[in-house]
Amino acid sequence: MTENVRAGQGTRTAGGGSPDDAAVVISPAFKADAPRQYARLRALGPVHRAVLSSGLECWLVVGYEAAREALTHPALRKDPRPAAATLAAAGYVLNQPGVGLGGQMLEADAPEHTRLRKLVSGAFTPRRTAALAPRVQRIADDLIDALGPAGETDLVASFTAPLPVTVIAELLGIPPEHREDFRRWTSDVLDVTAAGHASSLAGLHGLLGELVAAKRRRPEDDLLSDLVAARDERDGEDRLSEQELIGTATLLVIAGHETTVNLLGNAVHALLRHPEQLRLLRARPQSLPGAVEEFLRYDTSVEHSTLRYAAEDVRLGGRVVPRGGVVAVALSSAGHDAPQADGGDPAALDVARPAARHLSFGHGIHHCLGAPLARLEAVTALGTLLRRLPRLEPAVPLAELAWIPSGMMRGPLSLPVRYEAAPAPR
Repeated sequence: MTENVRAGQGTRTAGGGSPDDAAVVISPAFKADAPRQYARLRALGPVHRAVLSSGLECWLVVGYEAAREALTHPALRKDPRPAAATLAAAGYVLNQPGVGLGGQMLEADAPEHTRLRKLVSGAFTPRRTAALAPRVQRIADDLIDALGPAGETDLVASFTAPLPVTVIAELLGIPPEHREDFRRWTSDVLDVTAAGHASSLAGLHGLLGELVAAKRRRPEDDLLSDLVAARDERDGEDRLSEQELIGTATLLVIAGHETTVNLLGNAVHALLRHPEQLRLLRARPQSLPGAVEEFLRYDTSVEHSTLRYAAEDVRLGGRVVPRGGVVAVALSSAGHDAPQADGGDPAALDVARPAARHLSFGHGIHHCLGAPLARLEAVTALGTLLRRLPRLEPAVPLAELAWIPSGMMRGPLSLPVRYEAAPAPR
C-alpha cells in the first residue's frame, strides 16, 4: 500500500521537508510486493509518513508494538473533524459523518460504538457461529462438486469468493439474485480510487434500502430483519437511526465476506508457493485451526486498518503525529514484526506454528466482530480443498498473478489452478 522508500522510487517530500521525512507513496507495484516492501519500511522504523492511493496523506504504522498502541490509543479516534482539512484536500469522504460508510460501528467512538456493536453482537457469538458449520460445509462441498472431476479453474471465481458471499447473504437474508451485485459493489466501495466507487456505493445503499423496506413488510428469520426490528421496535438508546440501520447493514455485507474472500485467496496462494507446507497440512489436517492463524499472520486480507484521527499531538513509535494527523495501521506488516511464541522466523510460513500472534482482526474495541465466522469459514473451506482436491497446483506462474491494486484489501484477483477432485463423503 506504499511505494518503495529508496530515493528515486516513489518518495515524496511533504511540505518541503527533508529527504529523511519523505512520504512513501502507494502504488500497485508495492501492493503486489507488499511483504518485502513492508520489511524495508520496518528496517527504517515503526512509523512513516505516507500517501494512500486516494491521495490522502497519513502516518503509516508498520511495527507491531506501535500498531497495538495505535489501535487502542485514546487520542487516536474515529471522529474525523480534527483532520477535516486533510480529508478535504484529498476529496476524501468515506469516513465523514452522514455519508459514505458512516453510521456504523467501525467508524464510531464509544459510547456510540458500544451501542451499535451490542445490537448485532448476538449474531456472531461462538455458539451461534458454530451452528452455521453444517451449512458452511455443504456450501463448500457444493462448490467443489460444481467444478467437475478434473481440469482448470480460477479458484477465486469458483470457490474462495462464492463461499463467503453465500454465507453472509444467507445470514443477512439477501436473495440469491442480488449476490453478484453485492460482490461487485463491495470491491469498489472498499477502494475510494475505483472508477465505480460512487456508483457502487449508491447501488449498495439503494438495494439495501429496498431490502429493508421488504423486511419491514414481511420480516424473516435473518439478521437484516433483526436490524429492522432494532430500528422500528425499540425505544431510547437501543434504537437504531435509519442512517445507522443502512450503515450497519452495509458494514455487515462488506466485512462479512470481502475479508474472507481474500483470506482464502491469500492462504491458497501461500500454500501453492510453499508446497512443503501444503504437504504438511494434508498430512496433519487436525492442525488447520492453528494454520488459519498462521495464514492470518503471514498474509492477511486487510492490509491496513480503517483510519484514525489524532485528537491531539500523539507520540507514536518515536514520531510525533500532530493533531489532525491521519493514522493507518499496516496490519499485515505488524504480523511479520510480532514476536512469536515459538521463537521462529516471522518471515517464514509455518502451518505448524503454535499460537501465531497477529493483529489481523484488529485490537481493542474495534476487534473484528465476525472473527469467529471468518475462522469457521477458513477452516471449513481450506479443509474441504485439502480433502476434495488431492491434486492442486498453479496453472500459471505465481509471479504473474494480479493483485488488488489499491485500497485497504490485499488478495489475488484470480487464482488459476489445475486440479483433480475427489467425491464428497455422504
